[in-house]
Amino acid sequence: MSGPWTVEMLARNGEVLHRHRAPALPIRIGRAYDNDFILDDEYAAAHHAVIEAGPGGAPVLRDLGSRNGVVFGRKRVQELPLSGDTVVRLGHTSLRLRSADFPVPAELRDRTMHGWEGLLPGAVGVLLAGLVALLVTWLFDAQPFQLLNYVLAPSAGIGVALLWSSLWAFLNRLFGRYTRLGRHLFIFGCGMAALVGFRLLAAMAAYAFSWEWLTRYGSHVAVATAAGIIYFHLATIKPPLRRRLRALCAGAAVLASSLVLIVNQQRHGRVADELYMSVLLPPQLRASPDTTVAEHMAQVEAMRRELDAERGHKAGGN
Repeated sequence: MSGPWTVEMLARNGEVLHRHRAPALPIRIGRAYDNDFILDDEYAAAHHAVIEAGPGGAPVLRDLGSRNGVVFGRKRVQELPLSGDTVVRLGHTSLRLRSADFPVPAELRDRTMHGWEGLLPGAVGVLLAGLVALLVTWLFDAQPFQLLNYVLAPSAGIGVALLWSSLWAFLNRLFGRYTRLGRHLFIFGCGMAALVGFRLLAAMAAYAFSWEWLTRYGSHVAVATAAGIIYFHLATIKPPLRRRLRALCAGAAVLASSLVLIVNQQRHGRVADELYMSVLLPPQLRASPDTTVAEHMAQVEAMRRELDAERGHKAGGN
């Protein structure tokens, strides 16, 4: 290790808040203006500590008799040899010292899609959230038209989008330097649009082609969509960890889907979300051939036998 030296002030997440370059040792640290590194910390002493050359020229931090001392690893120390990764706390300030020849990691590959950040993607996300809320309100509105409902619905959707995205933006700032609120708004808006869009298309396809499995197991797509939304939020915060984040979110989705199956089985004895397809749409949307009365009665009879057998099994168990 050799000079010149750089004193770094760190945030709690390890982010460097400030750097000060010192040509040589010793480096005096404290609140007083005659120090080499001035601490803007009311819990630090006027002359709190000094970094001096120890045996072999290696830097050593020494407490100058301060009230709150020097803390390393939750223990107060009077004197401590410093390496490039040693972090100490003086008052409420975390510091470390690095030499000019301290190795830095290799440059990261920039995989950030910068075009999907900023005001425009954020506005698109807000717009999608409002339109999705408006569409859901329109689809489920069975009462006479009231303008207030169609004003409150997009407002609520936009409010949820801002609240959700602001939370992720805060975490982004805490763990990834930048807020990227626009990106998080865009992710939320696209996720909600994908979720509602699948629900609508699945209902139409299930009704048109008699694909009941689309509605009976639709909750698993919702789980996968939610896991995808969370993955893109996390990948925005920590892009280098995308592979691990994909595995984590995929595992969480599998676990959540398994819990849905278990709950369905315990609730009504079947793993499906519903006993039968509950989607009713205009007959003009039907694309599969109509079922004859005889086929319908045969299906009803088979269902009746199944229910009778299940009822008899439960009665026998009691």
